Amino acid sequence: MRAPTLLIVGSRDEPVLGLNRETQRQLRCESRLEVVDGATHLFEEPGALATVARLATDWFIEHLN
Repeated sequence: MRAPTLLIVGSRDEPVLGLNRETQRQLRCESRLEVVDGATHLFEEPGALATVARLATDWFIEHLN
């Protein structure tokens, strides 16, 4: 993969967090791993999904301009 890649995972989703860290190590492109504090797999906690939306928005604004 050569496209800039944003990985977003909840801090309480330990198995997926580990997978995302390993994935990022293997990527040979610009990447960022964002960890949403206190969030689980589906980002159901109050404010978690809004945080994901903000992170994704910021990433796309930065990379699609």
